[in-house]
Amino acid sequence: MKTEEKQIADAYDKGKLKLEDPSEELLELLQQAGENTFKKDKRINIRLSSHDLIGIQRKALRKGIPYQALISSLIHQYVEGDLVEIEAR
Repeated sequence: MKTEEKQIADAYDKGKLKLEDPSEELLELLQQAGENTFKKDKRINIRLSSHDLIGIQRKALRKGIPYQALISSLIHQYVEGDLVEIEAR
């Protein structure tokens, strides 16, 4: 367990923190964010090399998800800035 997580768990165990139900407003915001994040409303076709497709399919199989979902996830992460390019030197 990370130090920060341990501090939170210890504070909860000592009664310094208490759990509260989220507000209706927060629940609505989270639901809307989830729907917007996972909404698939466009279809594209791309060509990949056999080598790349097989590699993606293997990685998806190890993760237990469809390979199309893995490709979509990778694109989403890149667009959101969670995946970044390493610039050539």
